[in-house]
Amino acid sequence: MSFPRSASTFFILVTLLLDTLGIGLLIPVLPTLVSSFTGDDVGAVSRYYGAWVAVYSVMQLVFAPILGALSDRFGRRTVILLSLLGATLDYLLLAFAPSLTWLFVGRMLAGITGASFSAASAYIADVSPPEKRAQSFGLMGAALGLGFILGPAAGGLLGSVHLRLPFFVAAGLNLLNLLYGVLILPESLPREHRRAFSLRRANPLASLRNLGRHPFVFGLAGVIVCNSMSQGILQSVWALHTEQRFGWQSLDIGMSLALVGICNAVVLGGLVRVVIPRLGERRSLAVGLGLSAMSFVAFGLAHRGWLAYALIVPFSLGGIAGPAGQALLSREVGPSEQGELQGSLASLQSLISIVAPLLGTSLFARFASPTAAPYIPGAAFFAAAGFCALGLLLALRLFARGGGAVVVDRSVTDA
Repeated sequence: MSFPRSASTFFILVTLLLDTLGIGLLIPVLPTLVSSFTGDDVGAVSRYYGAWVAVYSVMQLVFAPILGALSDRFGRRTVILLSLLGATLDYLLLAFAPSLTWLFVGRMLAGITGASFSAASAYIADVSPPEKRAQSFGLMGAALGLGFILGPAAGGLLGSVHLRLPFFVAAGLNLLNLLYGVLILPESLPREHRRAFSLRRANPLASLRNLGRHPFVFGLAGVIVCNSMSQGILQSVWALHTEQRFGWQSLDIGMSLALVGICNAVVLGGLVRVVIPRLGERRSLAVGLGLSAMSFVAFGLAHRGWLAYALIVPFSLGGIAGPAGQALLSREVGPSEQGELQGSLASLQSLISIVAPLLGTSLFARFASPTAAPYIPGAAFFAAAGFCALGLLLALRLFARGGGAVVVDRSVTDA
């Protein structure tokens, strides 16, 4: 039995939504969950929070290229379905975790199963023509944004009923999606486009070196590093910053992140389809980075909770940079290398996600305390703005040199 391509694409989007949903569920309840094992020591909670986020990224760094390479060999379907099974078991483990150690074990398993993002991205690249990939990656971003709408809000509400209830709900949703995928998901990679699995290509460090085979890809990877560092810093300190700066509780944090998700879904699911074709992928990338840099500075200066809410809208407009950059990169390799490329990008993202939370929480701990000298509560956000500004400069320099697979690009011809 075969199913229309739209049904399989919908399944991939739901899978990505569930990945983000699981992350979003944790953010409002994580400080309370960690403090239930460590006590009320804010310093200890912050340290464990940063380490807990980082260990997830370590696992993705190691396993993203492996799963990406395996998807090039055995197809995307097998890898994606196995990851859903792993996610179901992981959430059950977290639901019953009796100690902080088991929370870390569960987080490691979550990182392994979450590394299937590379296979899902390759699936979307397989089924999307080159000229439509920016829109397709935008839909992926919208699915991730929707996860951040539902995840934090649901985490806050479910966590108020029982601290572990969000994990049981996440396990059930992943199990349902797994059963649906077994029935509905066809393979996207034809056998003639598959290639043998290679440990060399699956090595995370080797996969990062693969990005340097083409100068344009390597340059774009540098831009992505800067953008991802800024986003990682934001994610690592948002709950800590808003709780201390504005006196927000778990429900407030969850609702604010839900608004972020709504705005991202609108931008990535709708605005991307209008803006990127008109501006071109290169100019869209530059505009998105510029908007993000200015928004981070404003976040760092905000001294009232309502200001943070007001800034979420312009900040979300900067999200056009993500799908524009992914579309530019996806044009640089052929069908048989899409899994390797996405695995390399996922490894790069994971490496950044190890460093960014540690940097963000360290800046928060050093400068955000009322007794700190100097007292700079928005220090982490200012650092994020600096990374966006650096990424913008790198992108402008790269585009000025020319190159890349795109022969005609409105952002260049209009410049």
